[in-house]
Amino acid sequence: MTVETLTNANLWERRVSNVPRGVSTAYPVFAKSAKNAEIWDVEGKRYIDFGGGIGVMNTGHCHPKVIEAIHKQVDAYLHTAFQIMPYAPYIELCERLNAKAPIAGNKKTILFSSGAEALENAVKIARAATGRTGFISFIGGFHGRTMMALALTGKVIPYKKGFGPFPGDVYHIPYPMEYHGVSEDDSIKALQNLFKADIDPAKIAAIAIEPVQGEGGFYIASSSFLKRLRSICDEHGILLIADEVQSGFARTGKLFAIEHSGIEPDLITTAKSLAGGMPLSAVIGKASLMDSVEPGGLGGTYAGNPVACAAAIAIMDLIDEENILSKSEALGNKLIKRLKEIQRDAKSVGEIRGLGGMVAFELVENGNAHKPSADLAKKLTAKALEKGLVLLSCGVYGNVIRILVPITVEDPVLEEGMKIIESSLKEIEG
Repeated sequence: MTVETLTNANLWERRVSNVPRGVSTAYPVFAKSAKNAEIWDVEGKRYIDFGGGIGVMNTGHCHPKVIEAIHKQVDAYLHTAFQIMPYAPYIELCERLNAKAPIAGNKKTILFSSGAEALENAVKIARAATGRTGFISFIGGFHGRTMMALALTGKVIPYKKGFGPFPGDVYHIPYPMEYHGVSEDDSIKALQNLFKADIDPAKIAAIAIEPVQGEGGFYIASSSFLKRLRSICDEHGILLIADEVQSGFARTGKLFAIEHSGIEPDLITTAKSLAGGMPLSAVIGKASLMDSVEPGGLGGTYAGNPVACAAAIAIMDLIDEENILSKSEALGNKLIKRLKEIQRDAKSVGEIRGLGGMVAFELVENGNAHKPSADLAKKLTAKALEKGLVLLSCGVYGNVIRILVPITVEDPVLEEGMKIIESSLKEIEG
């Protein structure tokens, strides 16, 4: 029996034949190995990773401390189900998340497996705690692919098309996007009009917001806006949920992006870089809210898997030991400085924005903010891949390039990636 040599082409053929098209795959190249901010495909070609597994690899691929923690836990046991026979890594991680979460007073944490699962359970907790059913989220927001998370998500294509009807009592208001003509006042006015026209604020359990929209385009909610939102929530007894699935765990220079505003949410959802590539998520909140659900009302067979918990504990250690928060801030400064240099010669680069190491730029026709170009974004990501750079687009208009390179990236590798962006832009602009 001959062993087939793995190539990108034959793996892609097998992927098309065996995996449904509903799960999109950005690029027809298949990973074989990875280290920090670099990936090698099955044919040996090297890529610089500016996608970071969609924000999962903040501390890099295969960090030795994370790998060591995973191996140690694997050698002990893989699974018992926390609801049957609990284990210490779950408790230790919850203790550490409670200690770090920017919420005053007693806190509690429950663990799950994905960001969507965290959002679903935050909804359950909010409804149980308040006795209310309504939710408000934002246009452009992405909260996951399960049904309630999709209801909260503020983007139809590709996430919601063909899947309705969605759970009711969910309302969307505009997210502030000054570059596209949506001011903070516009968003607040829309919220006030919602209370007048569609639902009594006394029926709203919670408002869910990404402090920095992820899939929506890296738009940043200002401190002033979040403070106004917090004030409105307090006035009407509404809970505030900070969705930190993409913006959390050092991406913005803080452990949680909401910390930049100085306000306190009632509940925080987090996932992605929490466990360095292992499937793990969490809901963190005020103890009184978290305890509102009856025993057995929350959980999941694999939720808080011990191997994933061990990885997350190692991540929390290295965030402190390797000054990842300050490195994220420094990374953001480098990226924005370099993008501004590129912008001087690239007529298609519009607004550049970032919070810590969570940085993005818009591609527009001839510098016109009113002409966002998804076509240019597609051309840039394709050209960059040809040159060995994994780059992701996103945004309400599909025209935003987001940079989620590992915070631990070495400076020469970072600059190599930025040069690829620069040269690729010159080529696609002609």
